[in-house]
Amino acid sequence: MNIVTLAKMEVGETGVVDALQGHGNIQHRLVDMGVVKGSHITVVKKAPLGDPVEVKVKGCSLALRMNEAAMINVAVEGGKQ
Repeated sequence: MNIVTLAKMEVGETGVVDALQGHGNIQHRLVDMGVVKGSHITVVKKAPLGDPVEVKVKGCSLALRMNEAAMINVAVEGGKQ
């Protein structure tokens, strides 16, 4: 598996959250939304200019800013869904 930030993943790619790089309020917000180590995450779509990005975590759709997505390290699984 290849570890990249969520911001670098393409639409349709799936992976497992490896680590959160954020601190303070941003990290707490991500954890509250279910973005925790070991969670499966899929990139559903990106806005035309790339910000925000829609992801699916634990069956819920979330919209994240690219600066938030850049704080999430993901072990990318092979292939797109």
